[in-house]
Amino acid sequence: MVNYPSGVRAGGYPQKKKNQNIRYGKRGMGLEEMINQANDYYLVNHQAVIHKKPTPITVVHVDYPDRSMAKITEAYYVQPSTTDYNGVVSGKYIDFDAKETKNKTNMPLKNFHQHQITHLKNVLENGGIGFLVLGFTTLSEYYIFPASLLIKIWDKAKAGGEKSLPYKIVSKQGIKINSKMIPSLDYLPALKKLFNI
Repeated sequence: MVNYPSGVRAGGYPQKKKNQNIRYGKRGMGLEEMINQANDYYLVNHQAVIHKKPTPITVVHVDYPDRSMAKITEAYYVQPSTTDYNGVVSGKYIDFDAKETKNKTNMPLKNFHQHQITHLKNVLENGGIGFLVLGFTTLSEYYIFPASLLIKIWDKAKAGGEKSLPYKIVSKQGIKINSKMIPSLDYLPALKKLFNI
């Protein structure tokens, strides 16, 4: 049987590739879902009160195909949303956003928006704790990263600097979040370590 360079055998079946690094953890669970699960766990166990912020919308038109089924067919955002989550941990106000990428080397700054940066600046100026939960999904790695460093990198990018948040900086300046069974993304210990709370 002849094997072709494309890896397809003469019989039409592809060859099995050896030494594949397959990661099965957290399959099918997005970053926000993992954070929501962790937040529920923290609330039930009296460790923190953290909630996902709703995105404010104005409904323009609703269809009622059946009395029990209303379907929003037209709506618009009232204002740009700020960050994804806020709450209280150990008596401290926290505010954060969650971003993930398949990129192994950096988190593109295009994943962030000016109104989010402005909001995080305001949180920091008023004594709150602002941070990011960053996920590098291809690497199955998640980090707590301080908003103050993101803001510095954002400002440099606006002045013509690099348009991404390098993985090297995230892994050195952030705190890696360890995986557990419950919650699967236990970010609270990393948060407490980074901000000494």
